[in-house]
Amino acid sequence: MIAIVDYGVGNLRSVERALAQVGARPRLTADQEELGRANGLVLPGVGAFAPALQRLEAGNLGRRVVELARKGMPVLGVCLGYQLLFEESEEHGRHAGLGLLSGRVVEVESSPRLPVIGWCRLRQAEWSPLWQGVEDGSYFYFVHSYTPVTQRGLIGSAEHSPAAAVARVNVMGTQFHPEKSGADGLRVYANFLGVCGAG
Repeated sequence: MIAIVDYGVGNLRSVERALAQVGARPRLTADQEELGRANGLVLPGVGAFAPALQRLEAGNLGRRVVELARKGMPVLGVCLGYQLLFEESEEHGRHAGLGLLSGRVVEVESSPRLPVIGWCRLRQAEWSPLWQGVEDGSYFYFVHSYTPVTQRGLIGSAEHSPAAAVARVNVMGTQFHPEKSGADGLRVYANFLGVCGAG
């Protein structure tokens, strides 16, 4: 069972459908005990960093995600959910994140228009289980105005996202939306199931 952390932010149903399509038993939940019974967690999200973090912390869900990650449960952050895993964000001020990944989230400076919307080529910086069966240079779908900056655990980069994907032991994430990225995006979710021992 893959738990999708339901904190009222993000495209939860499309993530749920994509996970089901690759053979997972996805469960949208905000129940802390149910999160603890999962084989892995997906933290989705769209919107702004600070309001999303407040929603996540309102039900102590942020603390629960950190606790389970530190016990070794696989965690995959997607888009804003990925950004929340970092130490801090500079979006509309400075805001502390969950601190599971090293680095900070900054405004995209390489694009004349924000948000960045569309398909971007992903360069695989390091091998990762998430890239199993995914060719280097494949295109993924991005929608973002802010992006993480880090060198620790970097596994993928794109033109407007220098840390488009990061993996540190059991905690990983993507700035792109796998659920909107066609066959390669579904492969990333399927590979996460494998990391969870459920694929």
